Amino acid sequence: MLVAVTRRIHKEELERLGEVAEVRLWDSDLPPSPSELQELVSGADGVLSLLTDKIDGAILDGSPGIKVVSNFAVGFDNINVPACTERGVAVCTTPDVLTETTAEFAMALIFSVARQIVPGERAARGGEWKTWYPMRFLGRDLAGATLGVVGLGRIGSHLATMASAFGMEVVYFDPRNEDSRFEKVDLDELWARSDIISLHVPLTDQTRGLVGGDTLPQMKPDAILINTSRGPVIDTDALVESLRSGHLAGVGLDVTDPEPLPQDHPLYTFDRVTIAPHIASATHITRRKMAQLSVDNVIAVLTGTTPPNCLNPEVL
Repeated sequence: MLVAVTRRIHKEELERLGEVAEVRLWDSDLPPSPSELQELVSGADGVLSLLTDKIDGAILDGSPGIKVVSNFAVGFDNINVPACTERGVAVCTTPDVLTETTAEFAMALIFSVARQIVPGERAARGGEWKTWYPMRFLGRDLAGATLGVVGLGRIGSHLATMASAFGMEVVYFDPRNEDSRFEKVDLDELWARSDIISLHVPLTDQTRGLVGGDTLPQMKPDAILINTSRGPVIDTDALVESLRSGHLAGVGLDVTDPEPLPQDHPLYTFDRVTIAPHIASATHITRRKMAQLSVDNVIAVLTGTTPPNCLNPEVL
């Protein structure tokens, strides 16, 4: 058996995978191009992919022996799941292992933006720290502020719990999940009431552009917007225009559209925007757990057992 791995992951997990199958590794920190990806997976029985790898019908048809695509992520917007299901290919992901880590990072972005940490740090490094300033870098208190959580799944729920511990009022919108600890509201009310809004939804046709030209004006002028889900959930052009008009006190992004942003992108020109390079799950323990679960999923499917997490179990 042959498994194509589209990027370097933990050596110990590659070795464990190698005990079951031959491993063909894309040995780089940068992702393969579409043509390189097609060549990499040629003849493979399984693929361990990253969120930067587009797995669609063309890739699968070029390698009809693929039985499993195991994504090194909780999201799967890079994979055409219906195309996989049609071809009997199992699609697996890595939920649960990054819940707390991602929620913590969303909370870190909230602190960073609300308390002007990045602008203050830039000023200090740039030689602007001349004295104690009573009226510079004034931020927002979190205690007593209202946090609006869009998507109260695993990550959103954990963030809501942490925010509540800091004295924040939490409201949420989620069409499926219920949590009696917090107040459930519709989206229009969430946009209007929230001092801070944090997005925790998968990227689907319904959530693409969820925050855009129609919704941004509904938010408070001094609201803070946080996104650790997927970049296209926010209409980037609409966000730039909103910031240019003076709307929003700050924005914290771990994900962008496009991703990565080109160096001359206008979002970089706003001091009140904090941008991280998609690192919400980047801790030693969590990335190791993601690698373990990704490998577990591949091994399970290729050895005829039930994988820990499969999006389309009907193909097994």
